[in-house]
Amino acid sequence: MTLLFLLLLLVAPYLLLTLVGSYVAAFKLAPSTRARVGLSLFFVFTAVGHFIRPDEMSAMLPTFVPYRVEIIYLTGILELLGAMGVWIPRLVKLAGFCLILMLIGILPTNIYSAANRVDFGGHGSGLIYLLIRVPFQVFVIGWIYFTTEQKWFARKLKEA
Repeated sequence: MTLLFLLLLLVAPYLLLTLVGSYVAAFKLAPSTRARVGLSLFFVFTAVGHFIRPDEMSAMLPTFVPYRVEIIYLTGILELLGAMGVWIPRLVKLAGFCLILMLIGILPTNIYSAANRVDFGGHGSGLIYLLIRVPFQVFVIGWIYFTTEQKWFARKLKEA
């Protein structure tokens, strides 16, 4: 249910702005701009969770990791910075790249918390949850790549 809500938060603004833009010229925005609205909402929403439920989120980290709650606060701050950074023209690509790296970096945490059935955000369902979570995370990475107009992967494909 949480992932469905996050998917809607990410994609619905794009769809809504596309629909409105087809009728109202003032709302005719570039696809990446429309996508950025949902991306910012997505990361603001997830960041808020880091500050509202830090103890529950820190349970997603292995017990040997020091400063678990502090890491949760730090990643919340990074998500907020990313949500803002995608709107600053000189920082769009850097913010997008950093958000992609962060999502790749937290994937082991999602695997750990699903394997240990941490009762937070669906992870309590166990490893089966990863069949949904991992493709969702790949989708979000792709959304960031598109939204922040990254070109590094496309360049590598052309070179090959």
